[in-house]
Amino acid sequence: MRQPDSQRLVKAWEESVTIPTYSPPAPDLNPMFLEKRVYQGSSGKVYPNPFTDKVSSEIRDRAYRAVFLENEYVKLMILSEIGGRIHIGLDKTNGYDFFYRQNVIKPALVGLLGPWISGGVEFNWPQHHRPSTFMPAAHYIEEHQDGSRTVWLSEHEPMNRMKGMVGICLYPGKSRVEAKVRLYNRTPFVQTFLWWANVAVQVHEQYQAFFPPDVTYVADHAKRATSEFPIARGFYYGVDYTHGIDIR
Repeated sequence: MRQPDSQRLVKAWEESVTIPTYSPPAPDLNPMFLEKRVYQGSSGKVYPNPFTDKVSSEIRDRAYRAVFLENEYVKLMILSEIGGRIHIGLDKTNGYDFFYRQNVIKPALVGLLGPWISGGVEFNWPQHHRPSTFMPAAHYIEEHQDGSRTVWLSEHEPMNRMKGMVGICLYPGKSRVEAKVRLYNRTPFVQTFLWWANVAVQVHEQYQAFFPPDVTYVADHAKRATSEFPIARGFYYGVDYTHGIDIR
């Protein structure tokens, strides 16, 4: 087997970074059943998990243990302490942040258990803005014979105790980011789930989204709002596209 060029190997390492942070207050000590809470169209029950219903107005510098993944084209910074999200995606050829980059950590009350931040890439399961979106995820750096590297992010989600893993991979000589997903039902019960990535980008006139050619319908945030793709020909969230609009 031909050995990869040592100059083109993907690098992966851990490093401490300091980010100004609005740390969320401690969750309520009393259990909150929230039986009647509607959370983005689904049940908002969180028991027996603690729930945070306040945001902080105080900002302080905080050190995070970040995981970096880099090849000759792309550099990623992953924050495993905050749900295992990709916080920074940098195009090294032109210095452009191709994922929307937040320079502060400022949680809003969007997550199922409260805190959530925007920007970068948020991985979600078994539902949107997952319960653990602001919780630490375990991480492991895997090396491959072809010179690629994968940062595995793993958790036992706090609602049903299923196991979810996403592996962020870079290859030598390729300017793409690959996500490998592994989900496990560790329980004796049938469980339902969804899996999706919430990607934040700076949209402009040249921005375009591509899907495989077998994708003919897309949804926004729930199946109640779907549209033909790539040409929309109906009403979508109350907007009239019946004359045919390219929505890529």
